[in-house]
Amino acid sequence: MNAPDKPLNATAILGHIAGRRLAVVGDAMLDHFVWGSVDRISPEAPVPVVRVREETWKLGGAANVAAGIRALGADAVFFGLCGRDEAAATLRNLLGERGIAPDGLVTDPGRPTTLKTRIIAHSQQVCRTDRENDAPIDDVHLAALVAGLREGGPFDGIVLSDYGKGVLTGSSLPALLAAAREAKVPVVVDPKRGDYAKYRGATSLTPNQREAEQACGHAIHTSDDLRRAGARILDLTDAEALLITRGEHGMALYLRGGAEHHLPAVATTVFDVTGAGDTVIAVYTACLAAGASHLEAARLANHAAGLAVRELGTAAVTLEQLRAALPNDTLPPAAAR
Repeated sequence: MNAPDKPLNATAILGHIAGRRLAVVGDAMLDHFVWGSVDRISPEAPVPVVRVREETWKLGGAANVAAGIRALGADAVFFGLCGRDEAAATLRNLLGERGIAPDGLVTDPGRPTTLKTRIIAHSQQVCRTDRENDAPIDDVHLAALVAGLREGGPFDGIVLSDYGKGVLTGSSLPALLAAAREAKVPVVVDPKRGDYAKYRGATSLTPNQREAEQACGHAIHTSDDLRRAGARILDLTDAEALLITRGEHGMALYLRGGAEHHLPAVATTVFDVTGAGDTVIAVYTACLAAGASHLEAARLANHAAGLAVRELGTAAVTLEQLRAALPNDTLPPAAAR
């Protein structure tokens, strides 16, 4: 049994986020929403006809992580890959509107900017279309990305957000992780499926439970299963900490050396879990950059996730929202085992 945790003074940590500078490296996406209504079925095929009312665009994928960091008051610099198309122009404009530096956005004319279009009628998603090329980044564009990361500092924290769209691959990760480690700051990875040994060298990882199951090779049904998964992933990655997000079951934090902490979910209403993982890694890394411990950062990230799932679509939790939601600017202790 680990020593009992202490109440967290959130104000002190959140107050140190402003002015921190973080880099986000990963798969840029543009989320396109087509809003409308349905009042008839097409005579051409048994599908609904959507009468379009409006269209909106939001930052998605790793770009949404950068938006989450910026919403907390820190500076964010985004490093990713895009095409030479209209979606790329929209992506750059949205980054600029959020105050996110797009300096590290590398253009590859041979691939499209990842664009996900969701058609929604009467609050129901009718269908989704994807325009993307998830082939691994080539050597030329990888070199530009690595050079940008090395020259774009200094940074107080670095996020590698892997959405499986080609930027963070088995061949590109060693170079990107090496460049990130040179900054001597927390390097946090939001991983995708596959061999987690490729993330070796990261400070911490934030997989969800399903991803953790895939990484360790066994299902997680019990606390013992969860503990074995945590130990296995820490062994694979040699990370300082592992934060497994578990939906309605909250989060589990495993530290090198054997300590573990369990954080219950705080959301009372779950409307949409889209982008909750982005919120977690944004808040977690920003807090680490502000000098918080892994446990302190995880507890604040857990609380922010509870706010994020109450909104439709990808939503960045602001510093003001997080502060307002904290009871007396403190959080109760986490359960240690």
